[in-house]
Amino acid sequence: MNKVKILLVVAGTAFALSAQAQLRVEISGVGSNQIPVAIGTCANEGAAPARISEIIKADLTRSGMFKIIDAGPTTDLMQADASGWKARGADALAVCSVQPLGNGSFDVKYRLLSTIQNNDVSGFGQQIPAHYGRLSAHKIADDIYEKLTGVKGVFSTRIAYVVQQGKQYRLEVADADGENIIPALTSTEPIISPSWSPDGTKVAYVSFEHRKPVVYVQNLVTRQRNVVANEKGNNSAPAWSPDGSKLAVALSKTGNTQVFIVNADGSGIRRLTTGTTIDTEPQFSADGQHVYFTSDRSGGPQIYRMSVNGGEAQRMTFGSSYNISPRISADGKSLAYISRRDGNFQLYVLDLESRQEQRLSDTTSDDSPSFAPNGKYILYATQNGGRRSLAVASVDGRVKQRLSIQAGNIKEPTWGPFMK
Repeated sequence: MNKVKILLVVAGTAFALSAQAQLRVEISGVGSNQIPVAIGTCANEGAAPARISEIIKADLTRSGMFKIIDAGPTTDLMQADASGWKARGADALAVCSVQPLGNGSFDVKYRLLSTIQNNDVSGFGQQIPAHYGRLSAHKIADDIYEKLTGVKGVFSTRIAYVVQQGKQYRLEVADADGENIIPALTSTEPIISPSWSPDGTKVAYVSFEHRKPVVYVQNLVTRQRNVVANEKGNNSAPAWSPDGSKLAVALSKTGNTQVFIVNADGSGIRRLTTGTTIDTEPQFSADGQHVYFTSDRSGGPQIYRMSVNGGEAQRMTFGSSYNISPRISADGKSLAYISRRDGNFQLYVLDLESRQEQRLSDTTSDDSPSFAPNGKYILYATQNGGRRSLAVASVDGRVKQRLSIQAGNIKEPTWGPFMK
């Protein structure tokens, strides 16, 4: 008998289960103009539930945008002086402190100072439970990233993916750095195509637990899950509308696979594409007014765009005879996809205004791209040494990361939204 187990997923509570299959992160490449920033060890950091300053350094290093300078221990947060750090090559100084509050929580404070004006650029305090130590560090790293680059940081966001180990499949959720891993669903049947809701509280996915593909939506906080599409034939490829009220899905209920739109509660299924070809892998545009999808209507798989109200489909990709898996950046300006060229399946990104495309990966078997919510990085699955792993590439192609586990295959990634 098929076995399915649903486990509670709450941001910050994952530490108890994180040892199950730790992700290993490898970084290569740097940004074109790295920003030198001095990071001090938090005052009283030994009392903290996590090595906050080390997490901040790791986050900023992983982005490829910063050159980290060790500023040594912070002694007095409010007396920190950034003036001397300009001569040591830093553009900014970040310092922090930790104070136990006696009730199992901690007061974490941080300041970001300019080394040129020797004044405060940013800073804040957070009172956190012990299990939010890593999240606190990620939020500080996010603030540093935003204040020094002008772009929101994504270190406190989460990712979801599928792990296959033997005959077991797990849908897992983790921090963006691969830590705090917890399973949301385990099954002896395949799980594919996870997709985050815009508010980050739910994940839609396809499960084969009933020996056929069925689309579910699972609330990661309450554990409740609902069937969204269980029509005759295959039900696959769920993708959320920007307002979270609907999903686009690929259904074969009419014979050939076509794109449908359905309410998030499973009601009101409406067919979008028509014809005798295969239309699949739908994705809503950033404004919710169009749906991108993969179709073989031109003879081979290409990416098209159609109004949510139907009508004529516009072909978007022309660079090769095989382009699949469209994903749209949050600002609607970039299209990521997988393209087959010279026998290799690789990650590309297309500027929708200039029509210029760029290859981002140097691997040869990529799939399942997913934009970071700030649009600056793309998470995808790839083949490495005979095993599936995850990779991250910056949209300029300069920075690359690889996330892998020691046992099993990791695939089908999706990057979660900014959390409120």
